Amino acid sequence: MDLSLERPEGYLFVRRVGAGGITLIDRELTSSFLLAPDRVIEHWPVNTADMLDISHVDAFLALQPELVILGTGERQSFPAAAFMAGFLRKAIGIEVMDNAAAARTYNLLADEGRRVVAGFMLPSA
Repeated sequence: MDLSLERPEGYLFVRRVGAGGITLIDRELTSSFLLAPDRVIEHWPVNTADMLDISHVDAFLALQPELVILGTGERQSFPAAAFMAGFLRKAIGIEVMDNAAAARTYNLLADEGRRVVAGFMLPSA
């Protein structure tokens, strides 16, 4: 059997999710970040879902998503209703899940060519 590494092309993808870091392609990030198929915004200043409020919506909207995936760490944790409503008012879907599920969902949607933006929360160092 021939085994070969196939890398998705045309978008940034999540290779691995761990408790303290997430690997994008071949680079591990250890602080929270936003991810779109064509760019990553590092050092997003959010470590937990309870930190999110309406003022954080603009960082996502600047990346022009059609859908937002929010990874809230090792466990799913919902942010304030005002944060969620900020997307719904703009007719942008948002889903909240743990980081591992968010990574799988992001990779699938990005591979389909969807304009998905994911926010991944990682514990502060």
